[in-house]
Amino acid sequence: MRKLNFLISFSMNKSIFNIPFQHKDVNAKIVIGLERISEAFRVLLWEHAKKIGLSPIQIQILIFVAYHQENLCTVSHLAKEFNLTKPTVSDAVKVLKQKDMISKNKTTTDSRSYYISLTPKGTKSVAEIENFADPIKKQVDSFDTKEQESLFKTLSSLIYKLNRSGILSLQRTCYGCKFYEKKSKDSHYCHLIQTNLKDIDIRLDCPEFEEKS
Repeated sequence: MRKLNFLISFSMNKSIFNIPFQHKDVNAKIVIGLERISEAFRVLLWEHAKKIGLSPIQIQILIFVAYHQENLCTVSHLAKEFNLTKPTVSDAVKVLKQKDMISKNKTTTDSRSYYISLTPKGTKSVAEIENFADPIKKQVDSFDTKEQESLFKTLSSLIYKLNRSGILSLQRTCYGCKFYEKKSKDSHYCHLIQTNLKDIDIRLDCPEFEEKS
């Protein structure tokens, strides 16, 4: 029992949520910082959701559909995109359909499946809500160029690693694309457009993305 209590105590001491440990560990501080930013994103999303009578996921679906090609705008893909179950996404889509914000369109390959597109009302709603994260961007705009580039390089690498570890199910970033080749520490190459890329040229959501085999 003493050994078990010791192991539990040791584990808790190493927790990123343990304040004394957190103060001494920069990586723990970074993770806590990302949690705070995630919380800010959620707060801003909820504020907009309450204003227009939609749920956060309904808003995210509308914005996603507005800017992505139709083969990505299916219930199956949206479930993977937002790490949700198909029934949860189906319920959100059902409400958006009832509110006349989206329409369902049968695919040419399978009559049983459909993709989602925006109605004029849905397009108008997107124009009203898509700026919900601008307060965060405003703060990033205040950083100097070197800070912005360094932050983006770190975040893009972290997102890719979270995807590779299975925490983020879907990503369309250059690092995971079959057309991508790393040339050197700060140099990258895209075989699709046959162009050298800098760190800031790396895309997080590329429409031409094809996953590496």
